[in-house]
Amino acid sequence: SWRNPPPGTPVKGEPDKDHQLGQKVTDLHDPIARSNFRVVVIKPDEVEATDISNPETARRRKYTFVADAQDGKDKNNPPYITKTEDPNQTTIKEPQLATPAAKSPENNFPNGGLHAWLQVLGAFFLVFNSWGIINSFGAYQTYHQTALTSSFSTAIPWIGTVQAFLLIMGIIAYPIYDRGCIRTLIITGTTMAVFGLMMTSLASRYWEIFLAQGLCGGLGMGCLYVPSVAIVLTYFSTKRAMAVGLTSAGRSLSGILYPIIFRRLQTTLGFGWATRIIALIVLATQLVSLFLLRARTSPTEPRALFESGAFREVPFTLFTLGFFFFLSGLYAPYFYVPIYAGRIIGTSPDFAFYLLAIINAGSFVGRVLPPLIAHRLGAYSTFLPSLFVTALTGFNWISVHSVEGIVVFSIFYGSFSGAVLALPPTVIVALSPNVRFAGTRIGMSFGAAGLGVLVGNPIYGAIVDIPSGKFVGAQGFAAGMMMAGSGLILASRFMRLRSHKDTML
Repeated sequence: SWRNPPPGTPVKGEPDKDHQLGQKVTDLHDPIARSNFRVVVIKPDEVEATDISNPETARRRKYTFVADAQDGKDKNNPPYITKTEDPNQTTIKEPQLATPAAKSPENNFPNGGLHAWLQVLGAFFLVFNSWGIINSFGAYQTYHQTALTSSFSTAIPWIGTVQAFLLIMGIIAYPIYDRGCIRTLIITGTTMAVFGLMMTSLASRYWEIFLAQGLCGGLGMGCLYVPSVAIVLTYFSTKRAMAVGLTSAGRSLSGILYPIIFRRLQTTLGFGWATRIIALIVLATQLVSLFLLRARTSPTEPRALFESGAFREVPFTLFTLGFFFFLSGLYAPYFYVPIYAGRIIGTSPDFAFYLLAIINAGSFVGRVLPPLIAHRLGAYSTFLPSLFVTALTGFNWISVHSVEGIVVFSIFYGSFSGAVLALPPTVIVALSPNVRFAGTRIGMSFGAAGLGVLVGNPIYGAIVDIPSGKFVGAQGFAAGMMMAGSGLILASRFMRLRSHKDTML
């Protein structure tokens, strides 16, 4: 049988183009070699072939290969082995390589089964108690506008803004997740989120609410956000968009329930007990996540927080910049629709609170259906229409002056903005040349785009004049930022298609 390939044996691929370190490549062309060897790239110009024909041992030999006369750019003329190491290399015991069919856990996705779907349920509750609380902030903002003195009316949006920003920036906790500390993240995040809500229930001054609800709560939710994104991606490949969409639906369901719970309890038991009961709900549902969630795999070493070459890729840079602009305007209705309905349309306080639940109910549909469509059409092809329709709906908000109109606006805006928030991780994976770096790129993109949340909400909080009922400037600013972001993300797709002829992007 074939054991020591002579110079001239072809190896598929371009060593400097197609291969990443540690990547398994197509085995050597010899049919016996394909069954007896596993070939892994260990350097840009060197592969390591492991003999797995003997069930007791695995003999490793390293082969250096270079491109042919056409510099390896012709796919029909692959590079060739030019030299081999000493064939009498030491034999190494490796029982896990005993059978050619063995697959690494990183590439052998379950893509279903009870255990995998239970991970989706556990991640669902993480999102339920992180992004869901953010989506419910409009209920708290409406209460704070009446409970605090008028001098703080323009500063109140900073509470929700800092909370959302810290949640997004929680992506920097990825190295902790990579070290297998998933339970540490969940316990820490749950403790801080519940403690922040409990302290909010006791607060009566602006700085107390800011520290408890904005700072402490935001840090806790950031710790919960990382596992909710990372775990599901390791259990699904072919059904990834569907799994991520179902997980993301947690923020919509939470956004429906928490404003209603807060309003009903606040009018009967008071602000303090309403917030404490919500904290207890957070604690109870987080115990479900703590019981269910288990990391399936983890990188051999913690992933980098920054990939230096990512922003040299024009499609990724345009996408991140566009996402920044879009998030700058996205949350204006979530924060101000209840106030707008009460001041401009003249709805009852109860109905104004329920509008926030209506937006999040629409968002639930937007988070579940578009990922299912993306599974068929591609993430970008589903994402882009959602961006433009959300921006156009934002402009239509300016012309809404009736109860019927605000209800229709809330349903449409919630539905399409839900898709916008559900699909970005899948799009970023599609933009990544190697899935090994997708987690790093998701963190980079969300971290940069999160600055849009940090600056956008206070800007339209300063533009709007609540006592005088002047909302047009803030509405135009938010919708304009979303339209600009949509254009940049559309440009990123065109640039991507110029370099990669993807049909399902």
